Amino acid sequence: MANELTDKAFWANYWESKKGLAFKVPANYTFHKLLKNIVDEQHPESAVELGGFPGYYAIFLKKYFGLKTTLFDFYVHQKVLKEVLVANELTEKDIDVIEGDLFNFQPKEKYDLVLSCGLIEHFNDTKDIIARHLTFLKPGGTLFITLPNFTGVNGWVQRKYDMDNYEKHNISSMNPRALAQYCRELGLKDVTAGYYGKFSVWLENRDEQSGFAKAFLKGIWLVGKVATKIVPVESRRLSPYIVLKATL
Repeated sequence: MANELTDKAFWANYWESKKGLAFKVPANYTFHKLLKNIVDEQHPESAVELGGFPGYYAIFLKKYFGLKTTLFDFYVHQKVLKEVLVANELTEKDIDVIEGDLFNFQPKEKYDLVLSCGLIEHFNDTKDIIARHLTFLKPGGTLFITLPNFTGVNGWVQRKYDMDNYEKHNISSMNPRALAQYCRELGLKDVTAGYYGKFSVWLENRDEQSGFAKAFLKGIWLVGKVATKIVPVESRRLSPYIVLKATL
């Protein structure tokens, strides 16, 4: 079985079909508190975002913390990248960009912080794709990985309304306990893994849904938001993300 659940053609079509990609990355961007804690505690000077096109987190870390950042992906749409950089008052000189295959690339540079957000769940061998991150990481550096949680309500929404997208994800990778164990087996320290965030659901193909489906999904979203505001718990059923952090 091939390790990758997607290919370059999938991502080319994906990015060319997306609208509104060129926005100003805000200071309160998703996971901003967690990344600020890493910066405050570990004081990284350099970071690489793997599989992160169009580089929102590389941009975030550059803009708000002054890190020397690199974007690595096996597909980079140059027109989209330039538009996103311009929207954030940056140029191609501000963010290093490497277009390459993670499975046959040997990095010439190591980084204090290696992060990926929404990458590892697109591969069948979860431990192997985590190990690929470590080739970029300096000794003592921090690994930060996030992925969506499709094992709860949001996963039901994906299966019901966008099975094609659901099947592009390795659902078995969405297990914090297993992720933590893989990291320990790979020699990482200070490993933490868990569900993250208050309730949310989304659909990549929302614009294609019927009016009834959109209204139903909005109802689910509102009920979940109210419930987690009353009882602000992070759990497998309700949290939209999983976060993994460790040091080498």
